Amino acid sequence: MIDKILQKGAMSGFVYKSAPKEIFHTFVEAQVCGRWYELEGFILDKDYLTALQRRFQPEKDGSFFGYGVAIGGFLNPPVDFDCCNTYIQKAGIVRDFGVYPSPDLLLVEHGQQLSAIKKFAYRQIGRRLMNKNVKKIRREFERK
Repeated sequence: MIDKILQKGAMSGFVYKSAPKEIFHTFVEAQVCGRWYELEGFILDKDYLTALQRRFQPEKDGSFFGYGVAIGGFLNPPVDFDCCNTYIQKAGIVRDFGVYPSPDLLLVEHGQQLSAIKKFAYRQIGRRLMNKNVKKIRREFERK
């Protein structure tokens, strides 16, 4: 689970306000050459991340928290796989449920608990608004 505050900016208005305090979040672990790697850094595409880096300055310690990012080393985050773990939201992780053999098994046991109304509103309105906001930020990168 991640703290919803790291989504502030990517989510806004009623979407952010109505989101649960902890948001369900998954990432992939892959075995390469006999070693397991955590690949959480793939979540944001390069254009979006670059637009954020151009728009915002990191904190004095180099960290940034918001718009789907929660990481130290904001200007050079470990998002490219080179036989290493990758992260972009690591500092926002508040709870880890462990490793599951499939996403379906994880979701059955720990899926996001939303009322039917909130689930419908997120699917039909919230997700679209969030995607629209992310596209707007991504376009800022394309213009520069």
